[in-house]
Amino acid sequence: MPKLTFHGHSCFTLVADDGTVVLIDPFLSGNPLADIGPDAVGKCEYVLFTHGHGDHIGDGFEIAKNTGAQVISTFEIVAFAQQVIGIENAHPLHIGGGYNFPVGYIKMTPALHGGAVEGDESGCYTTVPGGFLITLDNCTVYHAGDTALIADMELLKGKVDVACLPIGDNFTMGPEDAVRAVEMIEPKTVIPMHYNTFDVIKQDPNEFARMVGSRARVAVLEPGQSYDF
Repeated sequence: MPKLTFHGHSCFTLVADDGTVVLIDPFLSGNPLADIGPDAVGKCEYVLFTHGHGDHIGDGFEIAKNTGAQVISTFEIVAFAQQVIGIENAHPLHIGGGYNFPVGYIKMTPALHGGAVEGDESGCYTTVPGGFLITLDNCTVYHAGDTALIADMELLKGKVDVACLPIGDNFTMGPEDAVRAVEMIEPKTVIPMHYNTFDVIKQDPNEFARMVGSRARVAVLEPGQSYDF
């Protein structure tokens, strides 16, 4: 079965049964909570960006260049990667669209947040934020990205094994809205993310787990810890 490892903030690696590595929002350098740096990513087949902010793109372009990983994100971020960064191995998606990659089916979901792309001096690559619905080895992971609570989450009801949801408030959903997201999605397991990296998003994940109660299992992961499906 797949393994999902938390690296702090919103960064996860998802490892498939065959060893394929999917890296999501690799904000490692400059992240005070990250358990690894970009040099520790020795094997990676896919790098996914939910949106273009620096605490999500992070070290992703460097990692993609070093590992040969395929970059997957919105059309605009992929265009930036190809035209500005010089990464050829990239696949554009957009909100509501998915594609069958060798590792599994990856679909972009709506998110409500900002759309600037870190490093884009021209402003030409501003895009919409998103999340990812990743299905591999008969398991489905929903990485919500940075988002407010949105009614579109109801469309995921009963389709998600593990939901990675932001709880930090201020820039994203806070704990109360994240609990409402759990009610909408009805995942089997919830993993809180995007909290405690900075003072302004300090939260108690164990209190969030208490608030979720019997709605779903809550797996509170410290950076470096993994969830096995």
